[in-house]
Amino acid sequence: MAKVIKPPSYAGMRDIPWRAVFLAGSIEMGAAENWQTQVEKALEDCNNMVLFNPRRDDWDATWEQTIKNTQFVGQVEWELEAMERANIIAMYFDPNTKSPITLLEFGLHARSGKLVVCCPDGFYRKGNVDVVCQRYNVMQVPTLKSLISYLRRDESDHEIKYG
Repeated sequence: MAKVIKPPSYAGMRDIPWRAVFLAGSIEMGAAENWQTQVEKALEDCNNMVLFNPRRDDWDATWEQTIKNTQFVGQVEWELEAMERANIIAMYFDPNTKSPITLLEFGLHARSGKLVVCCPDGFYRKGNVDVVCQRYNVMQVPTLKSLISYLRRDESDHEIKYG
């Protein structure tokens, strides 16, 4: 059974004995589809997998997004820590969003060798994402369904390139 870890909890994050996947991508203050839950449900039967899902159950949209706000800082620090601990960063760009934080995280991890990116047609900066993926040999998949399929594969199959 896949284990899901969500902020603000660090329980189980420090010593991951198996595959850990960070679900990076569009949230945009709740404007994006809840694709992380779709991935959780699709992978719930995967043994030896941890899913770091940054979509916080108790998020409060009134929190000021400043370094002086401890809840906000805690959220960002949790996400940075989870991305560092993950073996795979699965990144989804919802075509109905701008996703500035996802673009920031994409830039931070483009050279990490951990990224698998799903940037469907219609995302307003798809061209930029495609060029960076090509330049830094970042795995791309065309749909959320193919992203889930990729994550279900054995580690040995992660060398396969998709369109």
